Amino acid sequence: MIDLHMHTLMSDGELIPAELVQRAKAAGYRALAITDHADQSNLEEMVPSLVRAAHALTLGAGILVLPGVEITHVPPAQIPDMIARARELGAAVVVVHGETPVEPVPAGTNRAAINGRADILAHPGLITLEDAKLAKANGVCLEITSRGGHSLTNGHVAKTALQAKCSLLCNSDTHAPGNLHSPELRKKVVLGAGLHLAQLSVMLKNAEAICRRHSRKV
Repeated sequence: MIDLHMHTLMSDGELIPAELVQRAKAAGYRALAITDHADQSNLEEMVPSLVRAAHALTLGAGILVLPGVEITHVPPAQIPDMIARARELGAAVVVVHGETPVEPVPAGTNRAAINGRADILAHPGLITLEDAKLAKANGVCLEITSRGGHSLTNGHVAKTALQAKCSLLCNSDTHAPGNLHSPELRKKVVLGAGLHLAQLSVMLKNAEAICRRHSRKV
């Protein structure tokens, strides 16, 4: 399995990176991205720290660990510049915290993330078909998630992404050990979103493509 949306004590997760990686390896993961929450207050310090940790853990743990970031609740006009800066600092995977129905995310965040060409638009809520088509054009993946609350609109996201022929990923948005996926849980998340199991292999290929594109940065 591959999961490109996970959190540690660097933001609001429960585990240090080393323990998260070890638990993921034991659960059968072969690659992951640590994408802790960031805004203007912590981006400059957090991303270089995760870059160092990801490099050491990839070498020592035998699992590909990509350093990343989840740009969260940032004013939409500032998101493209933050995406660019995160990449300058070494973030291999840039996630933007999308317009989930359970948080007051600023309107326009989905479009700003897509225009800024984030790698992943996480839990994008009631994303419009227009934005999904733009995500397709800009190479931005939309997320199907198992995270409580954020997952309420998985069905809408899946349906809209298929209409737009936009790439999908299935991520856990892990914050605690119990959030890690088993193969069985991941199948249930995909089926629960109204997708066929064949789509699971497509999402794995999408995740593999992101890993290949960015693993040189580890």
